[in-house]
Amino acid sequence: MLARDWYYTQRRRLGLDSAVASIYDRHDSSDVRTRAVLSMLGVQRGWRVADIGCGNGVLAVEAALMGADVDAIDISPAMLALAGIQASDRKVAVRTQPAGLLSFAYQPNSYDLIVSEFALHHLPDFWKAVALARIHAALKPGANFYLRDIVFVSMPDGVDRDVEGWAEFCIKNHDFDRDSVVSHMRDEYSTFGWVIERMLTDVGFTLVSADYHAPLHGTYLLRKPEPGEQS
Repeated sequence: MLARDWYYTQRRRLGLDSAVASIYDRHDSSDVRTRAVLSMLGVQRGWRVADIGCGNGVLAVEAALMGADVDAIDISPAMLALAGIQASDRKVAVRTQPAGLLSFAYQPNSYDLIVSEFALHHLPDFWKAVALARIHAALKPGANFYLRDIVFVSMPDGVDRDVEGWAEFCIKNHDFDRDSVVSHMRDEYSTFGWVIERMLTDVGFTLVSADYHAPLHGTYLLRKPEPGEQS
């Protein structure tokens, strides 16, 4: 076993304080949207569900309210504290785990569903693939992985639009906050949607659907094939 000192350190990219948590507490926390997603995914009582990068815990709590056995996983103690408050307020139990995509603990073939929203882009591409392989290993055969992330849906337009112009086009035409787009493109590791799709299928998932509903958003539904089934 190789020493882990070469392993990517997730904590270097993520804010762990309450100020950062308060930003994420306002991000896409719609109970209605979350319930619709979990219903679409067919969550059932007794399922083992993991929400990796759980943020404020809305999805984890909604899954618990549907009767699932839920692990709320996040690298940030501040986020896990928010998730704990959500669970307490809604009077459900969720297990919290201070870990990330590269470090969450799991038993192979143990989860009925894994969800990860807006966490994968914190990793460089090599480590994205490592994280996706870990998720694949953690799922039961036939189980689903639901992924949402910030991805680049289209290529910069070469000589017709340089990268600055491409960024400005996204900001002006799609109502994104300029500072957020600038800092994300400069400091984060978002990649192209087609790269994500290739990673997902190469680690063994069947790509059920890919939805690029906004220029910087991708939503993917994946399935871990049964033994002997083609991915």
